[in-house]
Amino acid sequence: MQLVKLITPKRINTLRAKLTAFLILFFTAFQPVFSQDNSPYSRYGIGDLVPPTSINSRGMGGLSAAYNEPLTINFNNPASFSYFQADKELKSNKLKSGRAILDVGINFENRTLKDPAFAERFTASNALFSYVQVGVPLKQNWGLSFGLRPISRISYKIRRRELLIDPNTSQPIDSAETLFSGTGGSYLASMGTGFSLFKRLKKDKSGKNIIGEEKLSVGFTAGYLFGEKDYSTKRTLFNDTVEYNQANYESITNFGNLNFTAGIQYRVPLKKNLALTLGAYGAWGQSVNASQDILRETFVFDASVGEVRLDSVSEIRNVKGKINLPSSLTAGFVLQKYGVPNKEGGWLVGVDFVQQNWDNYRFYGQVDSVRSKWEIRVGGQINPIPKRNYFSNISYRFGFFMGPDYIKVGKKLNQIGGSFGLGLPLAITRQAPNQATLINLAFEYGKRGNNSNILSESLFRVSVGFSLSDFWFIKRKYD
Repeated sequence: MQLVKLITPKRINTLRAKLTAFLILFFTAFQPVFSQDNSPYSRYGIGDLVPPTSINSRGMGGLSAAYNEPLTINFNNPASFSYFQADKELKSNKLKSGRAILDVGINFENRTLKDPAFAERFTASNALFSYVQVGVPLKQNWGLSFGLRPISRISYKIRRRELLIDPNTSQPIDSAETLFSGTGGSYLASMGTGFSLFKRLKKDKSGKNIIGEEKLSVGFTAGYLFGEKDYSTKRTLFNDTVEYNQANYESITNFGNLNFTAGIQYRVPLKKNLALTLGAYGAWGQSVNASQDILRETFVFDASVGEVRLDSVSEIRNVKGKINLPSSLTAGFVLQKYGVPNKEGGWLVGVDFVQQNWDNYRFYGQVDSVRSKWEIRVGGQINPIPKRNYFSNISYRFGFFMGPDYIKVGKKLNQIGGSFGLGLPLAITRQAPNQATLINLAFEYGKRGNNSNILSESLFRVSVGFSLSDFWFIKRKYD
């Protein structure tokens, strides 16, 4: 009689301790690595929209509507949570065992701004938290996921120097410097569930051979969207004889409210190991509660303590208002060929269409320089036949995306870009035979705007994700 070595509570606690230490290191070490980010377009709307999908999806151009994999978390479409792996042996509708997943990611970005009127360029680099997500199977074809991810980022600093002219004499009187700056962004803490409405085995035309499982899944996500917009304008006047105090005009807005999304996926087998999945998810327009502080003050700069207020000209606190966010819809399909161990490799290709109605965006009842946007995402993945060669066990991903940005200052900002990704599995050890760890890499290059826009922007992003999974709730047993 041989003892089957499975995960014991002691090993689970060890794994949890390691993951906790990793997350602490992740948040403390990488969040402030670079702080040179400067994106003037983040002044508008809710800021620059950060990559909305998981890192393995970004390697495929951002496919998410119909995408699902047992060892990854597609947090965009909650219907995909029904694909989390759970043991078929269930007792009293309680989970006996299942594969829990922890997925975390970080982005390294290099952004280059170019003014078509000048030859100079501005380049900035940064490292930013991408997401942390946990997925747990509740039972067969029913899963739960929760996590935290950023939605947008505000980070800009623009300095303008000018010579003031006396309107009566047309002679210069003073020099002035104005600093426009903004910080902030928004985050979403969410929890969702996905389950299958029905599933059935599908046979070929002869009615004798089973070619796969037909499955219809739905999902729902509820979360709390929160953030801050801190905009300031600092003005300094220079005169040979008169000394002026520096002035600061600042508005700080904090906002937050519940957020809801829903999704659906339908998979139908076409033939043996080949299936087509259709998917869609979206959110309806939502109103977010906001509170704003408006400051008008004079200050001086002290090298040891920074800015020191001299006088408060005007200070209005806790001004209530609403931020109206747009509705959105993403729909697409994935055609997937499943590999056969030691015989055939696998592949998938897919297309997504994204629509966001930013024309309905309002900030305290005011419109902004935004517009409704659409986007096309095309991507795929290739899995070679697994062999002893490590490179044959890697998932190779590629993608393309295009469409206008939601920011519109003057002419519309067209966006276009491509991506390449890798799914790197780590070897399974004897001490932890049920653990599966993937390192997902995505390399993206995108361009926003051209010479007809005020500024054009090119972005190169490297994203690194860690997907760690293990069977939980397993009891020691014999065979």
